[in-house]
Amino acid sequence: MPYLGSQGSFVGKAKDIQVKPISSRSANVIIKDLHYSGKVAANSQLHLGVFLDGKCGGALQFGPSLDKRKMLGLVKGTKWNEFLELNRMALADWLPRNGESRVISVALRLIKKTYPWIKWVISFADATQCGDGTIYRACGFVLTNIGKNTTIGYSERLKQVVAKHGKEVRKQGKVQLLKGFQIRYIYFLHPKERENLTVEELPYSAIQSKGAGMYRGERRAGSIDNDAPGNQSGQGGEIPTPALQSSKDLLI
Repeated sequence: MPYLGSQGSFVGKAKDIQVKPISSRSANVIIKDLHYSGKVAANSQLHLGVFLDGKCGGALQFGPSLDKRKMLGLVKGTKWNEFLELNRMALADWLPRNGESRVISVALRLIKKTYPWIKWVISFADATQCGDGTIYRACGFVLTNIGKNTTIGYSERLKQVVAKHGKEVRKQGKVQLLKGFQIRYIYFLHPKERENLTVEELPYSAIQSKGAGMYRGERRAGSIDNDAPGNQSGQGGEIPTPALQSSKDLLI
């Protein structure tokens, strides 16, 4: 099935979107094309394609966390192979409204059915360059940390970000770090595991109160959003970055 990149044009509803496994090679091409970082997660093990009307318009990559031992301790009693990290997700702009939440929900159901030993899924919203995780809130992820950025620094690929937010770039030693936040979310495929969470659950409203709100690379002003209340049961979504202006004929 062909991958249309950013140049697809289809009329459809979010409920018509399908999510199914694809090869790592195909997922890597899609992620490099559509993800704002232009990079794949080399440790990803599960690769899912996003399809509408038989055409592919995105991908998700799941795998172990890079700092797996540290993440393991977030939920008491979790074994080494009982959690996954959503390493990458990127969708083309031509997918229908609310498609992001549909994609995440279907992917989580697929994981729960196919890999019943996976208890929870962790993911991070990049509120330094991209968004504060509205999709995750829509899908019922638990907010567990809002941390200042300590890893994302200046690079050639970030020139446009620096040009726009130059006053927010700070220097630490020899590395220029971008001012922003990394926000951690956890989704419990086994709901009772939520009782074993070893860190504090934060209300969604904490994102804005800490000044960490971001939407499509722009800092939010005011409240988080009208449909994502602080009780962690509202709607929203990790916003996909604008697709690159390219198109590839890739057989999935």
